[in-house]
Amino acid sequence: MTEMNNRGRLPSWLKMERASGGTYAKVKNLVQKNGLHTICTSGNCPNIGECWNAGTATFMILGDICTRSCKFCSVTTGKPLPVDRNEPGKLARSIRIMQLKHCVITSVDRDDLEDGGAGFWAETIRTVKRINPRITMETLIPDFNGREEDIRKVIDAGPEVISHNLETVRRLTPEIRNKNMYDRSLGVLRYIAQQGVITKSGIMLGLGETEKEVLETMDDLLRTGCRIMTIGQYLAPTLHHYPVREYIPPEQFDKLKEIGLEKGFRFVESSPLVRSSYHAEKHVVKRKKAEAEAKDS
Repeated sequence: MTEMNNRGRLPSWLKMERASGGTYAKVKNLVQKNGLHTICTSGNCPNIGECWNAGTATFMILGDICTRSCKFCSVTTGKPLPVDRNEPGKLARSIRIMQLKHCVITSVDRDDLEDGGAGFWAETIRTVKRINPRITMETLIPDFNGREEDIRKVIDAGPEVISHNLETVRRLTPEIRNKNMYDRSLGVLRYIAQQGVITKSGIMLGLGETEKEVLETMDDLLRTGCRIMTIGQYLAPTLHHYPVREYIPPEQFDKLKEIGLEKGFRFVESSPLVRSSYHAEKHVVKRKKAEAEAKDS
């Protein structure tokens, strides 16, 4: 992996679907009308066109102001507003209107709250499932400062998949992540996996990592019990964020997917435009199909 700056045109393989169309407008209106937040907009996700055109979105709870300031992230940093106690109900009803079969929920970090927002997370999950009884859910959670009692609140609420991202390799973690620590994140994933929950994590490429470091990260994740991994290209939200060191070609992503599956991951989503929640529903669908086939046999 060679160095490269982030100026000039993006490579041809990073072409994104246009954010427009009737379904896109419907999702946008629903989000705005209910005062909801999505990582699609707050995080400047390159897949917003594809996902919103398909009627899906990754919802972000606990507001849109984060207490941390990671150098890769475009979410606003500052003092968060008070928690909106009506948010779980508004989110649950919006999901029902969208007729979603699977939803992904994430949040900002809320270090200003005693439990990091874990109790609110649990309330949101239960409310969404009560109003949408057949929904399956992936939760992309913060580290809750590694407190197992808070992570447990999310686990007990019953999401089908719990995801927590490493974001990058060990060496680069201190450079790009604010407060978060590589080993703390591994501890979070290990605890989740030990409770028997489907565990997922993701990293970005193009920050200056080597292939050897990526493979070491895979091994670290596998040792925690994590069996789903996403790998995508880092794109700097603005010129003030951490610079892109390299644009990784699709062939390298394909290679890493093969290696990951050979190492023992059940699913590896690996391509330039992959993000944490990209095609998230596939992991649940495939798992259910595999379980059904195992029962029949």
